[in-house]
Amino acid sequence: MSFDKSGQLSYDDFAAWIRRYAGVIADNKQYLTDLDAAIGDADHGINMDRGFQAVLPKLDAQTPGDVGAMLKVVGSTLISTVGGASGPLYGTFFLQFGIATAGQSSVGLEQLLKGLDAAISAMQRLGKAEPGDKTLLDALIPARDALRRASEDGEQPAKALSAAVDAADEGMRATIPLVARKGRASYLGDRSAGHQDPGATSVDLLIRAARDQWAG
Repeated sequence: MSFDKSGQLSYDDFAAWIRRYAGVIADNKQYLTDLDAAIGDADHGINMDRGFQAVLPKLDAQTPGDVGAMLKVVGSTLISTVGGASGPLYGTFFLQFGIATAGQSSVGLEQLLKGLDAAISAMQRLGKAEPGDKTLLDALIPARDALRRASEDGEQPAKALSAAVDAADEGMRATIPLVARKGRASYLGDRSAGHQDPGATSVDLLIRAARDQWAG
């Protein structure tokens, strides 16, 4: 499933993205936990996997049609099941994305960007983080900005998503030399430098899952 001829994503496309990401998280649970062990509580992969495994039966129970309603269910489930900072942050991401797409049975790039804008703004308010603080925003904001530039340049959706993946990957890797200024990693001070941020890594996987699901 991917963008249709009019450049729209359907409810089924979004549900398939969430299911794919749940599988990606399961496959990378130990990797994400190992990254978190270096600078955090060694539970990012475990927590994310628990949350998205809880999401899957909720998706199965949803009545197909409303993209926003489905994303809000994803968000509320993550908030209630994922521990640490990841639950509120990822939950806020999907809740705000759901609000921005409420009542929509299909979503194009323009509304996708509006959803990302709303989600990122809410996450920044919640976590009080800015780019360069060594958080998941260091991958998410560049991905959003690259998607917007590609869209404004008239690129096809699949190519725009590939640009977003490249930007997320670059942002993720750029967290390695940073000193963390937010979250558990900030307690380490300079010792947090030299380690890739686990939240930025799970965001990179999220954007990749969207590209792999929707750009086919």
